[in-house]
Amino acid sequence: MILLDTDTCVEILHGNQNVIDKRLESDDRVAVSFMTVGELYYGAAKSKHRLRNKHVVDEFILSIDVINTDLDILQRFGEIKAGLIAMRHPLADADILIAATCLSKCDRLVTGNVKHFERIEGLTIENWIR
Repeated sequence: MILLDTDTCVEILHGNQNVIDKRLESDDRVAVSFMTVGELYYGAAKSKHRLRNKHVVDEFILSIDVINTDLDILQRFGEIKAGLIAMRHPLADADILIAATCLSKCDRLVTGNVKHFERIEGLTIENWIR
């Protein structure tokens, strides 16, 4: 299963045909993390067109699997965060939760934020945005 990062979802919502085509070409199941859902709703809530953008997010979420948190994801979160802090490479908790979700439940993460995620050991990353 492929996990889409928030930035990739935003590209889909903005109509980036390259990203949309890559999603359609993939035979793998595609999902998002619960954290991405929160970030998408946050983006809609702070936008000029709140109701319209909330509706767009609602429709998108209905079209994709959402992976909710569980103990495995939360344990991986703790391990990843501790490791990053020890290496003095802190990362936002939202990104760590997305990475932990991917490592626990998916084969790879699709993101344009490669630099954020490449420091997480064992995480397979693809960039559909470039």
